[in-house]
Amino acid sequence: MSYLALALVFLTPAVAVAIYATWRCRLSGRWWGFTAATIVVLLVLTIVFDNLMIAADLFRFDEDQLTGWRVGLAPVEDLMWPVAAGLLLPSTAALLDRSA
Repeated sequence: MSYLALALVFLTPAVAVAIYATWRCRLSGRWWGFTAATIVVLLVLTIVFDNLMIAADLFRFDEDQLTGWRVGLAPVEDLMWPVAAGLLLPSTAALLDRSA
């Protein structure tokens, strides 16, 4: 399984939960603004620290399993994890808050 396929396995449910939470909880543009800002911060931190760790040779990726697109040294596939977390956690919190 490629890194992209593995990342999509986790990103797809996160997007589905975010869509459901938006519909169920009628999430506002303000909520989405805060969520987007959170995702941007997570992406910046991931890019910085992934580049540092890859440059320090702390870990390597199998080049055959990557798309080849990179942000510095970090493969694009590795950026889907913070997007998934940035969508899933606030969406889940909104769903749990509304149902309480």
